[in-house]
Amino acid sequence: MIIGVLSDTHGLMRDETMQALCGCDVILHAGDVGGKGVLERLESIAPVHAVYGNVDPPGAWGLPLVWEGEIAGCHIAMAHRRKDLPSQADIFVYGHSHRYEEVWDGPALYLNPGSCGPRRFHLPCTLALLETGHGTLKVHRRDLLAEEKPVPAGDMRETVEKVVRDLQKGKTRDAIAKKYRLDRQLTEQIIRLYVTHPGVDTDGILRKMGL
Repeated sequence: MIIGVLSDTHGLMRDETMQALCGCDVILHAGDVGGKGVLERLESIAPVHAVYGNVDPPGAWGLPLVWEGEIAGCHIAMAHRRKDLPSQADIFVYGHSHRYEEVWDGPALYLNPGSCGPRRFHLPCTLALLETGHGTLKVHRRDLLAEEKPVPAGDMRETVEKVVRDLQKGKTRDAIAKKYRLDRQLTEQIIRLYVTHPGVDTDGILRKMGL
């Protein structure tokens, strides 16, 4: 069985993320989902278990703070923040930091798949695949968008302003993404928020992105 594990999408679902999860039997999302559309796209691949994160409205889309369940004989506990996890499980899944982390504490696995949403902090875009079977558990890290330039959190405001400014000049999404070496879908997300929310300013776009 293959379990896809991701977190911190912040409303951004890339084609590369969908491709990496294709073939999974079940998917776990550790919060900061950013919209029901993210869950719907994931559910087109496999059944999804998710929790809400600090940028998601509590209880939105029926998501709990903590999820626990049995998958392939493993007791899995998941929460957005590690501090909210229960004390007992075989696999602990969490997110929030945007940093990939894979730590074994005896037989127990603590796994943060990192973020595959808007890139920042010069961190890579990552998720994880858990392969279970015959009493074994293997963790496979997946790095996405290796050729794209991450956007540091402090530079996201400037990035939004550049995208909007060039959009107002009539430039296309692909031209803007190429000019600033941005992920095309991140560029599209900024453009979509600007176009569909007349009068929205940079702060408004950043808030809607959960940043």
